[in-house]
Amino acid sequence: MKLSFIRSDRPELTHGVQSGDISFDSAIIWSRADRPARMQVELAATESFLNPRRLPGPVVLESSDFTGKLLVTGLPSGEDVFYRVTFTGLESDRATSAPLIGRLRTAPVKKRDITFVWTGDTVGQGWGINEAFGGLKGYGAMRASKPDFFINSGDCIYADGILSSEVRLPDGSLWKNVVTEAKSKVAETLSEFRGNFAYNLLDTHYRAFAAEVPMLVQWDDHETLNNWFPGRILDDPRYKTKSAALLSARANQAFREYLPIREFPDEPGRVYRKIAYGPLLDVFMIDMRTYRGDNTEGKEATSGPDTALLGATQLAWLKRELAGSRALWKVIASDMPLGLVVGDSYQGKSTIEAVANGDGLARGRELELANLLASLKKNKVHNTIWLTADVHYCAAHYYDPNKAQFQEFLPFHEFVAGPIHAGTFGPNKLDNTFGPQVLFQKAGTGGPAAGHQFFGEVKITAATGELSVTLKDIAQHSLHTTRLAPE
Repeated sequence: MKLSFIRSDRPELTHGVQSGDISFDSAIIWSRADRPARMQVELAATESFLNPRRLPGPVVLESSDFTGKLLVTGLPSGEDVFYRVTFTGLESDRATSAPLIGRLRTAPVKKRDITFVWTGDTVGQGWGINEAFGGLKGYGAMRASKPDFFINSGDCIYADGILSSEVRLPDGSLWKNVVTEAKSKVAETLSEFRGNFAYNLLDTHYRAFAAEVPMLVQWDDHETLNNWFPGRILDDPRYKTKSAALLSARANQAFREYLPIREFPDEPGRVYRKIAYGPLLDVFMIDMRTYRGDNTEGKEATSGPDTALLGATQLAWLKRELAGSRALWKVIASDMPLGLVVGDSYQGKSTIEAVANGDGLARGRELELANLLASLKKNKVHNTIWLTADVHYCAAHYYDPNKAQFQEFLPFHEFVAGPIHAGTFGPNKLDNTFGPQVLFQKAGTGGPAAGHQFFGEVKITAATGELSVTLKDIAQHSLHTTRLAPE
């Protein structure tokens, strides 16, 4: 008789669970198995999982690196929901994994107090998971705020950031990184991009945070490589692949596979979207990377392909959705700051990477921002704030049309937070085109051990409608608070 070997071990959940893109009645649930398997999700009002609702999830295969995500609907609004994820093998034994439990809170349909956090810039400039330091403990600090959700403002990974096993600190001690194969070179293949996202999920703080706090994620440059734009051709000898467009396509696939973001069948790969969070808040996640023109000197006096940042379709969407919003507060989650000059160089020229290009009248990409801000004034869209990261320090800015070169806009605030675990530098120069004033800033140099790691906490009080923004460090010290009464 011929005997066949049947594997008897069960599938395993390799990288925890995550939730994201919550609405008043739905959310995305994410997890990953170690082999081909079918994902299952159970939902309940309590952690005891009495009378759970069971939902079949997708089959995960090599084509998605065994990651799976499921849009769950019919959830109660404004309530805590517990979810439990398992995977069942597809082989003849059909064994089921041990479960992992997560928790999320859906958006409310009635007024209630809201707390959320934001930051960006994870595992940058060679600073990886150092278990002696406590790992990615900034995520533990944000978890302590017990937020309703988290906005990741981009640079979720550093696909262009290689990790060394040891880094010598100024005091002579050694910072010791956990290093994986994917973090040992710049990411070029789809597998290498996937490995960069998987790396963060090795950390205990990150996994615990992801299991408890729904994420709203966007991307910036380092998910692909530093300062990329679609037309960029690389001259970096570390890269065999020279096309930024090809690298970003692979990065976008890994980004969507490893993070709990909704899909848009009519526009595959889309990152920009609106998250409606009840009568007090709408969140607008924008994408300043995918639709931009080439980085230039930023001196163009009229709009054209070279001045595009959001692009015509996204800009029209943002203007329309902001004008139609009935939420008290409109938070625009931006992957780059507006008034801080961020430079670049390309093909031997000094170029502009973000919006601001130096003092004076609106030029270059500032033309697109001027168009948006003028539209908000024309449509009387009040109570907007901008949240961002990217520049690796924290700051609070007030944009005052009375002190601006371009004045057709309503005054607004911009808050900068980050990095959460990366190198620190700055502050950057402010451009006077839109009249930004520094209310607060704190910068430093070095890596996470130097202490200059930041996130922001936003609270909206239901009774008064007041919105407060507090900038914090990862030791949970409150550095600055701005309180805003709604108009």
